[in-house]
Amino acid sequence: MVTMPDLSHRRRMLVLAICCMSLLIVSLDNTVLNVALPALQRDLHAQTSGLQWTIDAYTLVLASLLMLAGSTADRLGRKKVFMAGLVVFSIGSLLCSLAPSLELLVVFRMVQAVGGSMLNPVAMSIITNTFTDRRERARAIGVWGAVVGISMAAGPLVGGLLVQSVSWRSIFWINLPVGLAALLLTLRFVPESRAPKARRPDPVGQVLVIALFGSLTYAIIEAPDAGLATTLPFAALALAALLALLRYEPRRAEPLIDLHFFRSAPFSGATVIAVSAFAALGGFLFMSTLYLQNVRGLDALHAGLWMLPMAAPTFLCAPLSGRLVGTRGPRVPLFVAGAAMTASGVLFAVFEAETSNLTLFLGYVLFGIGFGFVNAPITNTAVSGMPRAQAGVAAAVASTSRQLGQTLGVAVVGAVLASGIGASSYRDSFVSAARPGWWILTACGLAVLVLGLLTSGRWARRTAERTAERLQAAEIREVVGAS
Repeated sequence: MVTMPDLSHRRRMLVLAICCMSLLIVSLDNTVLNVALPALQRDLHAQTSGLQWTIDAYTLVLASLLMLAGSTADRLGRKKVFMAGLVVFSIGSLLCSLAPSLELLVVFRMVQAVGGSMLNPVAMSIITNTFTDRRERARAIGVWGAVVGISMAAGPLVGGLLVQSVSWRSIFWINLPVGLAALLLTLRFVPESRAPKARRPDPVGQVLVIALFGSLTYAIIEAPDAGLATTLPFAALALAALLALLRYEPRRAEPLIDLHFFRSAPFSGATVIAVSAFAALGGFLFMSTLYLQNVRGLDALHAGLWMLPMAAPTFLCAPLSGRLVGTRGPRVPLFVAGAAMTASGVLFAVFEAETSNLTLFLGYVLFGIGFGFVNAPITNTAVSGMPRAQAGVAAAVASTSRQLGQTLGVAVVGAVLASGIGASSYRDSFVSAARPGWWILTACGLAVLVLGLLTSGRWARRTAERTAERLQAAEIREVVGAS
């Protein structure tokens, strides 16, 4: 058994900084790519569905492998898996910059995602085992959430500048020096740690997860072009995989997805909130980028500047949210997040906020505030109360929910947008075609608001305590039985 040694405050801060570097390149990759979509569309002659796949191929593979990566890191060593992820992600980024076609770009994005799956959940597990004090951990997670804000603030600007001055291929180059620096620092300063008893591999569960996520995403994205006759079998496959997963996993002693986690109302709520919030983010970025460049005719740099009213509040609100979670719990941040995201969606869906600079600015600010407040309570709720030995699995479920949400957000909103535009041009029909998409984002914000209130009260906390006791007792029984 390898456990995390006691570290000085300075060393813990250094470990946090190294872990945040991995989050930066993974988060930056998506925000930078969104700004580059119109340039990529022109260069590679991509349809709307092709643009969706450049984003969703990454998030889909990431969502499918995160839980496997978390449990593997708990078993083999978090430092080893984290370093392997940095290497694979950097190689994937280099390949993406060289892709000669849309099809190969999608393939190389999947290579990136294999590396990315070994980064965020493993880094969160390292943070959880480094910061054992509840308040200190909440503050660390707030810093972690602020890095998402940094990526959102820097991504559109950096991406716009690179696309404007070089090409869309250069957006993948920025991952290389950051990845190399993080790799060298991890080798030198991050101590190795493992779970006392990690889960065994679950290949059947892993295949079912891939079948569920992949077939569902394909059915949604391709429905507008291929039609129901082609996509309905994939929807049926997704349903069959889900039912098989729910039947098979509880029968395993060490499942890929421990369904017992979901007996905790805060954990279940955090999972659904993560899906809803990141579905809203994925759809928001996708529609905003296409609107600013294809409808308003802005270049990539000026489109990036227009995204700052959303990115800046995310950056500023994330650490505040972390402090609130540490001192007052997740209810207040989740209420603010849900209310702000809902208000933003209504502003676009009802009042066509795109058509006025003032309302567009206000809609972006509201969404940025909402998303800035939502990340810290999701992460903290997912890992708090769970046995530290299973921190990798719990963090991976939360990360999987984020990536699945972003995948579904781009898939659903992109499909709705493509159906509404049809053979028309973006400029002529975008606002009316986007309205159903904004209503979907409004529903996502409302889900964050309602579930945040329902799963953060006394009843919810009692379910979390009972779940933690059961998991701890089961863990002790396994250790005693093994000895």
